[in-house]
Amino acid sequence: MRTEHILLFLFFLQNIIDMKAIFKKIITEYQELLPELKVFNRNINIDPSANYVFVGARRAGKSYFMYQIAQQLVAGGTPLESLLFVNFEDERLMEMHVQHFDALLEAYKEMYTHKPVCFFDEIQNISGWDKFVRRLSDQGYRVYVTGSNANMLSNEIATVLGGRFLVKEIYTLNFTEFLRFHGITLQNNYEYKEQRFEIKNLFEQYFYFGAFPETIKFVHKKEYLSNIYQKVFHGDIVTRYTIKNDFALKLLIKKIAESTTDETSFNRLKHIIKSVGTDVGTATLIDYFGYLEESYLVFNIPNYNAKLVERESKKKFYFNDNGILSLFLMNPEAQLTETLVFNYLRRQNGKNVYYYRTGYEIDFYIPNRELIQVAYSLSKLETREREIRALNKASEELQINKKTILCYSCEEETLQNDISIIPLWHWCLMQDALNE
Repeated sequence: MRTEHILLFLFFLQNIIDMKAIFKKIITEYQELLPELKVFNRNINIDPSANYVFVGARRAGKSYFMYQIAQQLVAGGTPLESLLFVNFEDERLMEMHVQHFDALLEAYKEMYTHKPVCFFDEIQNISGWDKFVRRLSDQGYRVYVTGSNANMLSNEIATVLGGRFLVKEIYTLNFTEFLRFHGITLQNNYEYKEQRFEIKNLFEQYFYFGAFPETIKFVHKKEYLSNIYQKVFHGDIVTRYTIKNDFALKLLIKKIAESTTDETSFNRLKHIIKSVGTDVGTATLIDYFGYLEESYLVFNIPNYNAKLVERESKKKFYFNDNGILSLFLMNPEAQLTETLVFNYLRRQNGKNVYYYRTGYEIDFYIPNRELIQVAYSLSKLETREREIRALNKASEELQINKKTILCYSCEEETLQNDISIIPLWHWCLMQDALNE
């Protein structure tokens, strides 16, 4: 064997030995940490016999949900030493590559005789992760995986995983969870009791600063939200997709924020961005939006009434959280109201959410089920009449009887012309109750 080959082999062997030492330290640290963590248990249903890929926005609570699963396993009799927990954003793993995955298992087996339950946090940082976790599944390991990139849902990865994993999105907090984080359990008939005032006060915070779990503990909430946004922008989008024109991307995000609640098109966005001196093509903007969606920052819905080509060319855009959207707007109340409703509807209906636009517009249409209008305030008679008129027309055209107006500033639920007018805070809690 040539000398250089021997040296390369010795270097590789030493690298594996060094990585094993790092793995052992990380495994031990998490086993010491897990029993001490104070975890807020969320009511997220999973099949105890299934392997999972948990996806969703950064800081939505994916890691803590895996902590919750781990603690529940230990409480149910699983030995603590059986838990193999690794966060692949740990800076000690910056030099890790796919070939080190076997070294990770070997490091665990050198420490324990158990067959581990594997928890891999932000595993998308290691290229080739999907083939590794599939092999673990084939070998009978229980595996839980998190990632912040929607590429983890791509057809290619779904094919590689071969149906061995269930994919579940972990959302930011719903309003009921937000209240529980603040130590509030809903009383029976809360809407008629003094508790409703405390609930409405907290809803204002939920409305303006959003639903990322850790936002609650920060005094300077906008700074925390800005840090999340910067991490997504620079780490998950600009760096990952090697964006060269990041100024155009910044403008696109800002214009999407300003256009929330309005139908718009990529061609229109292109001209708006060009008007401030930045030339960018429509195809590039479409690519950029794909990156925003893959990073769980922004989503879109089409016009149910539009032809196929128009469905793709004209859409409405929404941020995944009120707190992030509020970073871009001075007077955001109308946009925040509609954004909050959108995110609730997306939790419940996935992509089966539309708006309905013809000679008038319905903010949200759930096909064959419900028509929803959204208003920050109904104090102006003309606003109320416009919303009711649109709902009645759409009801006749689509043969939908369930018609709802959601209003931020309404005081109590009312019924007018067979249309339910519901305060937004109360509607959120009603939806939470239906989905528990």
